[in-house]
Amino acid sequence: MVSLTADLSPLRPDRNLALELVRATEAAAIRAVPFIGRGAKEAADGAAVDAMRAFLGTVDFDGRVVIGEGEKDNAPMLFNGEHVGNGAGTGPQCDIAVDPIDGTSLTAAGRQNALSVIAVSDRGTMLDASSVFYMDKLVTGPAGVGVVDIRLPVAENITRLARALGKPVDEIVVSVLNRPRHETLIQEIREAGAGTRLMSDGDVAGGINAARHGARTDMCIGVGGSPEGIVTACAIKALGGHIQGRLWPRDDDERQRGIDAGLDMDKVYEADDLVRGDNTIFVATGVTDGQLVAGVRREGDYLYTESVVLRSASGTLRRVASEHLVSKWL
Repeated sequence: MVSLTADLSPLRPDRNLALELVRATEAAAIRAVPFIGRGAKEAADGAAVDAMRAFLGTVDFDGRVVIGEGEKDNAPMLFNGEHVGNGAGTGPQCDIAVDPIDGTSLTAAGRQNALSVIAVSDRGTMLDASSVFYMDKLVTGPAGVGVVDIRLPVAENITRLARALGKPVDEIVVSVLNRPRHETLIQEIREAGAGTRLMSDGDVAGGINAARHGARTDMCIGVGGSPEGIVTACAIKALGGHIQGRLWPRDDDERQRGIDAGLDMDKVYEADDLVRGDNTIFVATGVTDGQLVAGVRREGDYLYTESVVLRSASGTLRRVASEHLVSKWL
C-alpha cells in the first residue's frame, strides 16, 4: 500500500501517524500507574481515557471513533462517533478503535497483561460492531491461514494447526479467557491433548501473542469483547495471521439491536470483514508487565515505557522503548 515511489494521499494513515499515536498510548499507560493494584478500575480507566483524549487532540489527523471501549460497563470512555485530532483538517481521515486500558481488572488487581491500545484504518473500513458487545473469536499465526476454521470443533482445529506447525498436539498451547462460559471449551481443549493458558482478562494481548512469531501460545479462542476483536484484527493483518469472529449477543434484545444496525448475527466475520484493506496500524503500550510488552516502571526521576507498533502496509512490528522525566508528569 505504501511504497518509496507512491503518491501518498493525505487521506490515509501513514508511518508517521503510527509513531504519533504511541504518544497517546504512552500517556494513557502512565496516567494509569497510580491505580495499579489499588482496586479502582473505573478510576484507572478514567485517568487513561482523559490522557489518551488529550494527546490524540495534538495529532494531525481526523480520527472517528468507531469502536470505543466502555459502554458495556458504563465506564469512562472515548465514545463511538467522537472525532479526535487537532482539527487542522490536513491529516489523514481514519477510523479508530480505542481501548485506553485493555484489562482494567488486571490493572486494579496489579496483574499482568494490561495494555493501552489504539488501532487505526482508512476511513470507512472498520466494522462498527458496537451494538453487540461480545464476539466469539479464533486467532492463530500464519500457519493457521486456510487451515483452521471457527465453525469446526476445537479438537479438529487443534489437530490441523499442530500438523501445519509440524509439532505434536501435546505441544499446542491455547489461550482462553477464564470465564464460566468457557468451562466446556476448556475441557474440550484439554481432552484434545493440548494445553491451556487461562487469561483473567486482556484478550487483545492473548490474540496477538497467538499470532506472533516465537510466542508461547499457538491459538487464542473463545468469547471476548467485540471492540477487542476489531482491535486485534488490525494487529493480525500486520502479523500475517488468521482471525475469525462471530458476534455473540447476550439476549434477544441485543441480537435485535445488532440486526437493526446491519450486522449479521450468523455470519463468520473474516479479517477483511472486520477491517477492510491492507492499511492498518496497531499501537500498544504496556500498563503492567506481560508477554507482549513490559509495563510502566519508575526508577528515580524517570518513567520507562515499552510499546509495539504494527503496520500492515509494511508487515512490521517495531518496539519503542521510552524514558520520561517524572517531573513532566507531576
